[in-house]
Formats: sequence, C-alpha cells, structure tokens
Amino acid sequence: MSAEVGEGSVIDGRYRLLQRLGSGGMADVWLAEDPHLQRRVALKVLHRRFAQDREFVERFEREAESAAGLSHPNVVAVFDRGDVDGTHYIAMQLLEGRTLKELIDQGLTPEQSVSLIRQVLEGAGYAHRHGVVHRDLKPQNVIVDDEGKATVTDFGIARAGASEITQAGSVMGTPHYLSPEQAQGQAVTAVSDLYSIGVMLYEALAGRVPFEAESAVAIAMKQVSHTPQRPSSIAPAVTPALDAVVMRALEKDPGQRFQSAEAFIAALDAAAREPGAGGGTAAFAALPPPVVVPDEAMAAEPDEEERSRRRRRTWWMLAAIAVLIGALVGFSLTRDTDTAVPGVTGNQLGVAIALLEQNGFKVGEIARVRRSVAANTVLEQDPPAGRASLDCAVLSYFCSKPKVALTVSAGPGSAKVPGGLSGVPVEEALERVEEAGFEPKVERVTSEAVEAGAVIRTEPPGGNSATRGSTVVLVVSKGQKLTKVPVLVGTQRSVAVQQIRGDGFAPSVEEEESAKPAGEVIRQTPSAGTKLPAGSTVGIVVSAGVEEATVPNVIGSERREAVEALREAGLEPSVREEETEVTQQIGRVLDQFPPPRTEVEPGSPVTITVGKRAVEGEAEAEGE
Repeated sequence: MSAEVGEGSVIDGRYRLLQRLGSGGMADVWLAEDPHLQRRVALKVLHRRFAQDREFVERFEREAESAAGLSHPNVVAVFDRGDVDGTHYIAMQLLEGRTLKELIDQGLTPEQSVSLIRQVLEGAGYAHRHGVVHRDLKPQNVIVDDEGKATVTDFGIARAGASEITQAGSVMGTPHYLSPEQAQGQAVTAVSDLYSIGVMLYEALAGRVPFEAESAVAIAMKQVSHTPQRPSSIAPAVTPALDAVVMRALEKDPGQRFQSAEAFIAALDAAAREPGAGGGTAAFAALPPPVVVPDEAMAAEPDEEERSRRRRRTWWMLAAIAVLIGALVGFSLTRDTDTAVPGVTGNQLGVAIALLEQNGFKVGEIARVRRSVAANTVLEQDPPAGRASLDCAVLSYFCSKPKVALTVSAGPGSAKVPGGLSGVPVEEALERVEEAGFEPKVERVTSEAVEAGAVIRTEPPGGNSATRGSTVVLVVSKGQKLTKVPVLVGTQRSVAVQQIRGDGFAPSVEEEESAKPAGEVIRQTPSAGTKLPAGSTVGIVVSAGVEEATVPNVIGSERREAVEALREAGLEPSVREEETEVTQQIGRVLDQFPPPRTEVEPGSPVTITVGKRAVEGEAEAEGE
C-alpha cells in the first residue's frame, strides 16, 4: 500500500516535497528539492488508486524509461524515476513560465501562434522518431518561458490501461484535443498527436477550440463526425494558406493528415511565405439587354402594300441591330477584361488550390516533374502571378476567370541511407551521408559502449530508402556520462555509502583508528568534485575510534609485579608509599587508582599505593 505524501515528505530518501504545483487525473506534481545534486525538480507522483493497478504501473514505468531517453530543447528533461513502498514517481526538469493555454486566453497573433506551435512540432517530432507517442497533447502541457521558448511536458505518462480513452466510465485525456481514432478507441499513432497539435493551432489562431459540447462524450462524437469551420471565419487575420494547413491537420482520416511533424512544419513555413490574399468581390459583367426578335407570324400571301411595309420594317430593324452591335463593340473595346492572379508558386499543392479557389479561380491541368524540392511543391503556374485576361465570349460580354495550370514537383526521388556507419568517426559519416544526397544532422548523446566522436546509429537506419535531400540524423557518442564525486568527508558511513550508490558509483570502505568519532568518514578517494563514469569505485576511510585499555587488578601484588603488569597493559604506573605496621603489607600494593577494570586510553597513568615499614621511633611514640 503506497504511503500518503504531503509537504515535507521525503520520497525515496532523496526528494523532499516543498509545495504542490498541480494535480491531474493520474498524478500530482510537486515542487521538490534534491539535496544530492542541490537542485529543485518537478516530481510527478502517481495517484494511489493507479498504484494498485499492476498493468497501469508497468505502462507508467515503461513510458518513463522511454521519456527519460529524450533530450531535446522543446521536450522536458526526465532526470529519474522509481518507486518506494508503492509510491511511483518521475523526477523532471522544473520549468519556469506560463502554459500555452494561459497565453491563448490572453490572445496571440497568427505569427506568435505559428512560432509556438512550430516548437511543439519540433519536440513532438523528435519524440516520434524515438518511438514515443505523447497521447495527451494540449496547451496545458506546454510551458512557454519569458523568451518565448516552448517546452512540451508529460511525455510518456499519458498511456492509460487497457483502453486509451475510457476507464471507469470517464474519458482519459482532454476530449477537446482527442483525435477521431482516439475517441473511437482505435490504435493511437504519431499522426494522432499531430491532430491534437492541429487543434492547439486552431485554438491559438481562433481563440477557441473547434468543438464545444455539454459533455465529454458529446465532444468526442463531434471529433468523429463534424467538420470544424475555418479559423479565418472567426479570426479574419488568418490567411487562406494557414486556413488550409489547419484544415488538413484536422482531417478525420489519419491518412489524409500530415504524416510527420516535419511535413506539418514545412506546410506552416510555406503558408508563412504566402503574403495572403483578401477574399475580394469578383467583378461580374451585367446581363446583356434583351434583343427584340421580329415577329415570325407572317401572312401566307401578303399583298404588295404589305410587302412594302414589311421591307420598311426590315430596314428599320436592321438599322436598330446595327446600332446595337455598334454599342456592344464599343462596350467590349472599353471594358476592363483583366483580373489579378494570385501567386501560388512555392506553396504545397493543397495550399495553392485553396488560395486559387478562395479567389474565384479553377485549377486546370496539373503537370508533375521530378525536381530536388519537396514533392507537391508548386514550381510554375499559367497564367503567372499578376494581371491576366479573362476568358470572354460574345464580344467580351460574358467573361470568367481563366483556369490556372500548375506544374508541381514529383519530389527528388529516393535513395538508400548509407549503412555501416556505426563506430565511424563523425567527420567521415557526414561526408558519406552528403555524398548519398541527404542532409546530415548530428545529435550527441552519452554512451557507455561507443567512444566519443563515433557514430552510434543513424535515423533512418542504414539501408532504408528515404527521400533525397531529407534529413538523416547521425546519433554521435559524447562518451560515457560523467558524474561528480560528492563531498563525503565528515559524513557517517551509512550516509556516504548510500550517496555513492545513488550517484551510480561502487563504494569501497576501509576502517582506521582515529581520534574522530567511530563511523565518521575521515578520507575519500578520489576527492570531491572529480568526474567519473558510472560504475567507478569511490573509496572512503572510516574512523574506527581509539582502542581503550583495561586497568588490571594489582592490589595485593608485590610492587615489582604490579608495575610490570600495568606496563604490559599499556599503562604508565606511578608509585606512592604508605607506612604500615602490618608485616604482610610491606612491599605490596595496598590501593590503586583508577580502580581495577576501568577503561582508559592507552598510556594513561595508574597510581598504586605500596606499603612500607613504619619508623620505630614514631611507632613507640604512638604507643605511649
């Protein structure tokens, strides 16, 4: 049974709880002090009701291990994890700042929103590449410091038990940010995280989440079946390009969303390059005036006078038609038949189509060519950006905007990631990755097995096919992780041994007689502050105290024997004489100090009183 925790409690003999920072559905977060490393941490302590669920605890521990392996500027650092007496905890980096939710409530510009969400995508993408899916991304789990740096928290602890959504009839996680597949209890992947980030971007831009309802279940149903309105319909400052990015991120079908955080980031960058186009009113020509058609009801056999009237009528009609045609020609010659075509080159195809349709254009033929730029990037458009003629008929009276033909990149093609880079120096690995047509990126981590400066692995692994020009991560060793040897002199033996083991070292203990109290560390090897790899031996010398001598019983012994006995016991004898009339006491020890069996330090003085014969004159005087 896990013990109750509260302010002042010490977890695992190390973390002292100072103040509760918050409480969630699964755990409490405490401000804690770690005296071993002299720092403050955020300590997440699992609720007692979950500590009784073995399956849940196993998931908690596995996910904590995965999260502890993440090292990225936009992901909270996990320092330690463990459990003591049924209390399960995770020690994390203590972050200063405000939550993204607080900033959204205050109001963000589109540029600020994209900048913060871009950082969230960087952190989530790094976690996804390392096999960690967050499952509970929301603005409350993002901390933004005063410099605008966003850090994603709670990685690896959003997994629930057998169901990822419900337990004991309640929705696990926040339903406003659940993906449709999450809401339906289906498998949750990295693409599900990207949906949640899409909801966060929507909320940052529009100031509210896409779906609201009276209950969590109703919200989850809307996530599955409803289409949200575009953010620009709520916040006019949102550009059509950014609209298109958000709506793709919120696709119901996971296959229609961005398949990676990198693709999401690329779409945001493309939307940022698009200056935006207002949804101006298109110019439409008025309908032509009605043309009077001559009456076709003619007499079968008109007479001469009737024929003459008909001829005159025909001439008048021809004259009227000529005037009308002249007027139409004059209108067509003076009418403006140009229109403004928005520029869509450089955008992703989906963004380009949205921009054109937003401005009243239809997309014509789409040609694909192989280029080094990312697939689906628009390379050319016809007509180009600027002014273009309308497609007109009947003397330019009926006009429409022309179709825009697009030339789109089919991508650079793919190539195999170079293999056999494990153990290769990083400089050589960089050259080989670049020669294969990829963009190398170096990430350095500690390693117990690989020497510093050598490649541990590549991501994607060697031999896998990847898009030319894409990033290949070289995970390079920084060498073994070094830890400072703590100050141990002056501490008690048990405390020193516990501290050595807590820092990952192996203790070696020796004892030595000393004037220091028994059990106190009097020397250490190596000295405090020395950096060593885990598993190194740290030696301590512990005081065994001073050995005491026992005063022997020499009362009744002859003077010479008594002196020898005291010296053999390591003591310093001191003799004083006392007159006695008892013949048997002459030359023998009458008394001693300290008394027999007293424990004293070696070399201490012991005074013995030896009897001597009384002077006769004094004895007779005393007799009279």
